[in-house]
Amino acid sequence: MRKKIMAVLATGLLVAACGGAGNQGGTGGGTAGQPGTAPGFDGTTIKLGVLSPLSGPVAVIGQPLTAGNKAWFDAINAGGGIAGKYKIELVQEDTQYKADVAVQQYNKIKGDVAAFTQVLGTAPTLAVLPQLRNDKVLAAPASLDALWVRDDNLLPVGAPYQIQSINAIDHYLTEGGGTRASKICTMVQDDVYGEAGQQGIDFAAGKYGFTVTNTQRFKTGTENYTGQIGALAAAGCEMVFLTATPTDAAKIWGTAAQARFAPKWYGQSPVWTGSFAKSALTPYLQQYVSIIAEGTEWGDTSVPGMKDLVARAGSQPPDYYFGFGYNQARAMTAVLEKAVALGDLSRQGILNATTQLGTVSFEGLTGDYQYGPAATRNPPRSNTLFKVDPAKPFGLAKVKYNFTSQAAQEFQFVKADI
Repeated sequence: MRKKIMAVLATGLLVAACGGAGNQGGTGGGTAGQPGTAPGFDGTTIKLGVLSPLSGPVAVIGQPLTAGNKAWFDAINAGGGIAGKYKIELVQEDTQYKADVAVQQYNKIKGDVAAFTQVLGTAPTLAVLPQLRNDKVLAAPASLDALWVRDDNLLPVGAPYQIQSINAIDHYLTEGGGTRASKICTMVQDDVYGEAGQQGIDFAAGKYGFTVTNTQRFKTGTENYTGQIGALAAAGCEMVFLTATPTDAAKIWGTAAQARFAPKWYGQSPVWTGSFAKSALTPYLQQYVSIIAEGTEWGDTSVPGMKDLVARAGSQPPDYYFGFGYNQARAMTAVLEKAVALGDLSRQGILNATTQLGTVSFEGLTGDYQYGPAATRNPPRSNTLFKVDPAKPFGLAKVKYNFTSQAAQEFQFVKADI
């Protein structure tokens, strides 16, 4: 089913993706260590694309994440730029979290940028992927799907969603009061993003020897979740793993609270936004909801990278999506630094640079990522479990930091047929 969804999405949008300026030219390697000009690089400035939902219901993720991109590159520019020489300029376009709009916006700016430091969302990333390959462009997906690990044109960061759900199950069974006989259920967004969480749960079921009791799927923007919550309650679900974005998660948990349906909820990281900890739902969330994500609490200076992140955030409110964008920009910086060292900031030169990266450290803000050729990449396998705490910045307190289950270590990443 997952492959079928991906194939239909990618194929259906390929025709729409055929316009726009896609010049792959440029002088490639320069002389005396000076890269030649190329698309998105005029000899002094490197332009990077940002495709993110800056309006609409998912802007609650897109705006802080894009601010995180900018904060990192502002610091790099203040230090002289990439390799101390080349300033970064971001070219931002609003995708509204729609795959077809993402394709349109990609076409609008692809001729003007060297790479994309952000494409937010699983479906939008899949939609532009055929063109990224055709145009020989590198992009960093603001999505944690395992699909990206083995793809030459993508620069993922963080532990994939599948690892999140596996580690969530491990925590529930070892420390959360669950057993193999518990009624473990899922509620997932009805698209490739939702299927990523479900895939991890299904893998964990095979490893730990339990059966998923009930799965409820929903479309984004659903107004009434009474039917799905009623089905989970009727199935006697004791634990529910939720894959959603914040707008839908608020309605789902609100419906559950009203129905007095109170399982243990484990939420995949994009379900959360800090405003939840200051809402009428807060007492329900405090009692029943855990969030599986990465990194640590905002302001936790026991983690080396946090001091710089907070200092660079300026007036940005505490937000782990800001941290994700910040980490994406760090990874792209490592690639561009390598490309400069190799003397080639052409699109092919940037792609070549990714294959020569080693392990990039994110100073505890997310797990270190072993890059290199896509076929041998090894992403982080660790996550952090949070509980809801209104007294904490972003409303989350860490329960267990940077832990890895044996099952997560055993999950295999394969090149997807997309």
